[in-house]
Amino acid sequence: MKTLEERLLVLEDIEEIRKLKARYAAACDDNYDADAIAALFTEDAIWDGGSLGRADGRAAIHKFFSRAAEFFPFAIHNVMNPIIDVEGDRATAQWYLLQPATMAKGNQAVWLAAVYHDDYVRHDGRWMFKHLRVKSHFLTPYEEGWARKPFV
Repeated sequence: MKTLEERLLVLEDIEEIRKLKARYAAACDDNYDADAIAALFTEDAIWDGGSLGRADGRAAIHKFFSRAAEFFPFAIHNVMNPIIDVEGDRATAQWYLLQPATMAKGNQAVWLAAVYHDDYVRHDGRWMFKHLRVKSHFLTPYEEGWARKPFV
């Protein structure tokens, strides 16, 4: 059985990971602040958005997000229902995403629903993304909804 101190450390780690994910969402919603987003990832991290794109390494992640607002000029990342597991200096999490957004092409209002699968590492005393995966369930026009048109 873990000691009270070990159990407390896990809870503190989980809270730091929640804050990391919140900082990621806030930076995305701040016109995809590429500097702020990239700083949350390790040098060799992977951001894998499936059909939305993939970037390997912090520099590529920065480059990817420096252009994201050209495609999605507005987005509000609502991340919720986390399941976070911590094992020492490594952790994993699953988060749900429900995101109203605007696609630049056609000034199209859309809904995005997805699940994040994240891997984290503690690096120099702080939690960082090591691998972030996005599995989209739908990206649908606001007017039509996901029942009629699950993907744009």
